[in-house]
Amino acid sequence: MSMQTEFLIWNEEATDQFAQYIQAGEVVAFPTETVYGLGADATNPEAVEKIFSAKGRPADNPLIVHVVSTEQIARYVTEISPDAKKLIEAFMPGPLTVVLPSNGKISTQVTAGLDTIGVRIPDHPAAQELIRKAGLPVAAPSANLSGKPSPTSAIHVFQDLNGKIKAILDGGSTGVGLESTVVDCTGDQPEIIRPGGVTQLEIEEVLGYPIEITSVAIAEHEPKSPGMKYTHYQPDVPLVLIDGDKDFFQAKIDHYRANGQKVGVLASEELATTLSADQIHMCGTIENIATIANQLYQSLRAFKQTEVDLILAEVFPTDGLGQAIMNRLYKAADRIETEENDR
Repeated sequence: MSMQTEFLIWNEEATDQFAQYIQAGEVVAFPTETVYGLGADATNPEAVEKIFSAKGRPADNPLIVHVVSTEQIARYVTEISPDAKKLIEAFMPGPLTVVLPSNGKISTQVTAGLDTIGVRIPDHPAAQELIRKAGLPVAAPSANLSGKPSPTSAIHVFQDLNGKIKAILDGGSTGVGLESTVVDCTGDQPEIIRPGGVTQLEIEEVLGYPIEITSVAIAEHEPKSPGMKYTHYQPDVPLVLIDGDKDFFQAKIDHYRANGQKVGVLASEELATTLSADQIHMCGTIENIATIANQLYQSLRAFKQTEVDLILAEVFPTDGLGQAIMNRLYKAADRIETEENDR
């Protein structure tokens, strides 16, 4: 059922209004430091169902719960392990989610029926004010249609969800540009199950020992975190990853254009300036990988079916934030073409 979606600029009055919407069981979009979230009262099953309905999201894909304090986290879990405490103290507020044993107070729609829950404290004043004023834990996946690139501006949310949700709070562009890192703290030792805004190295430095990252392959059963089971982040046109030097990349562009296809390119400034294609979007610089993370989703959304037939994207280094960037691109891509396989 379609509704009129309100679009408000973030200020105190708007935050008060949005808090009332959450208390009333409505679904609203708001900015965080990672991407825009689609929030509802995490203790209200009917409200949470509206999130899944608006996004077209599968019901077995769990949601992350957003709170404003460690004390609030403790209300919804059976325990916080010593390692989880270290991570919370080091990285929250911030782009980190920890998976902990749930005590059942959060709706089972949020946890997808699991006995675990992912929680985080966002590092954005609009998100913090909204959650604090609502006085409730807020379940909030990214505020986009399921499977599409996540929104890093209020306009992205409007493009995807206008008429499907109560209201959008415009707090400008997000900072990190990628979703939070998710660390499962329910096993013998923590494990990264989704790379994101906090890197593996940063986590290991806090814990004092190396930890594993769950394979970027799509999980088949009972995902503990968003982004583990289903394809995600897909733009409007097919995406092909190109793993090779600039000459190989240009040869691929020329090949597809010779077959009558309009080719878009998603690449760093370093590579993009050496290429010729129908449309080129530069998404930051290899010299500062954070700029690529920040601009990735915006760049993916910039390609339209009416303008290009496919996107050829650069394969970025996988150290630091590059790990999270490539996690998203692998899930968005139809295939990868490598120089080695073309020999």
